[in-house]
Amino acid sequence: MIKNTNFIFKIIVLLLILNSCKESKIPITKPQYSRGLVTENAMVVSARMEASNIGAEILKNGGNAFDAMVATELALAVVYPYAGNLGGGGFMVYRMENGDVGSLDYREKAPLAATKNMYLDENGHIIPNKSTLGGLSVGVPGTIAGMFEVHEKFGLLPIKNVLNPIIELATKGFIVTEKQEKRMAAYQSYFRQVNKASILFEKKWQKNDTIKNLPLANTLKRILLNGKDEFYKGETAKILVNFLQDNGSIITEEDLIKYEPKWRTPITFNYKDLKIISMSPPSSGGICLAQILKMIEPYNLNNYGHNAIETIQVITEAERRAYADRSHFLGDPDFVQIPVQTLISTPYLKERMNNFSFSKATASKDINYGTVDIIESDETTHYSIVDSFGNTISATTTLNGAYGSKLYCSELGFFLNNEMDDFSSKPGTPNMFGLIGSEANSIAPEKRMLSSMTPTIIEKNGKLFMSVGTPGGSTIITSVLQTILNVYEFNMTMQQAVDAPRFHHQWLPDEIRMEPNSFNKSTIDKLKALGYFINETDSPVIGKVDGILVLDDGKLEGGADHRGDDASVGF
Repeated sequence: MIKNTNFIFKIIVLLLILNSCKESKIPITKPQYSRGLVTENAMVVSARMEASNIGAEILKNGGNAFDAMVATELALAVVYPYAGNLGGGGFMVYRMENGDVGSLDYREKAPLAATKNMYLDENGHIIPNKSTLGGLSVGVPGTIAGMFEVHEKFGLLPIKNVLNPIIELATKGFIVTEKQEKRMAAYQSYFRQVNKASILFEKKWQKNDTIKNLPLANTLKRILLNGKDEFYKGETAKILVNFLQDNGSIITEEDLIKYEPKWRTPITFNYKDLKIISMSPPSSGGICLAQILKMIEPYNLNNYGHNAIETIQVITEAERRAYADRSHFLGDPDFVQIPVQTLISTPYLKERMNNFSFSKATASKDINYGTVDIIESDETTHYSIVDSFGNTISATTTLNGAYGSKLYCSELGFFLNNEMDDFSSKPGTPNMFGLIGSEANSIAPEKRMLSSMTPTIIEKNGKLFMSVGTPGGSTIITSVLQTILNVYEFNMTMQQAVDAPRFHHQWLPDEIRMEPNSFNKSTIDKLKALGYFINETDSPVIGKVDGILVLDDGKLEGGADHRGDDASVGF
């Protein structure tokens, strides 16, 4: 009798647990590995196994995180042309073993001949595709300058040790994945539309094919021989400028000669007992991340539960207000005054949340930017590295749109960015990713366009805790945010944190974007009843997070997002 009673009791408990899961506390998601790769000493997590392997080998052979950064980024230019690049730019945040932090801005710049209204017709209307396709959409690339800047300041290994594996990779080729096959097929028509002649990636590549890129290998060989000057002043520069101008670009040799990356002070702030180090303008990532986390800090998310109604509400309303501020205040700090300290101050952010109520949604039309006495693609790529010395980097790089401008220089072997679309072509009008911009992000010669990239490093109790970041355009900030919360508030492993379903709100359009078939119907219905607009159609993937978590025993856990071909490698 006692045994039967215990059995019935267990069944009742199980039914109660299952019933609670049907509500909002636990999301529906595909089963994933509960923990990612765990290593003792060092790790690289990136969008492709080949790039992670090369970065990890550099670390094994005595290189540090900065040597591995250069190797990983340029390997991604070979195997992941969708976003990896020589023809784009990015941001990097670092933390040294001794706790020193910093960041590098190697974001693209507007050409010297750029003008505020260059994408408008005589009636002041935006000309379709002019800022997104072809030569006129290209900003001055910063990747090679950034990589050499990092290596010259912090690298340990000779540059040949770093570049030779990349040259070998481009020469021998890489294997096409199923996801890669689908991506290339989806953009074939654009490749033909933009390029005057057939290009390498226009061929109908299939899964398990090998793509060799000998022109890119030759470009890298010249860069190895002559350094960054090869790309900005040498034969490569001349070939590139002639090609660009032949395809409608206004970039000149002077633009390349004048390009320089910039060391910047990262945005640092506290969330409870975490110290968060993230990218400063011209990236909006660090400021927006600080605003959102500080606005939600007074609320007990852990009590509400992961992706519970209240959790989604608090995060959504904080995101709504941060993105409204982003649209007005943020731009290139070399051109506009940004009230950084006010924007991330507790009194200001408390005031921003004053009209939030759990009883109903706030309408975005009722949320303007805050009163102070201020764009980006889905197809970015991110990688995180921790070395055996204790140094950490978090880096995000991009061509902007998928394969950038779709313009491909066959002689040099790489795509060019369409980063000019990240400016406000017409302040108040959305860009290709729906982000609104203001005068602060208007076009000007040599100005850097606003970004959402959010490479981030986190300390806990004064020690390294996490390196994290993601692609995802306007969803970058919110994906990084939710990954941090998943680990810190909801006690997930790194792998669980990056695999968990995500949602996103960016002020305008006034909707919560949710990954389809990932949230309970009851959760969605309750949010709708509160006045929220739900969109499960336009964001089948929200971010592809790559992160590294330092475990309690000092080991490293990699989180490589299942949404891509991402991979963790370490030792």
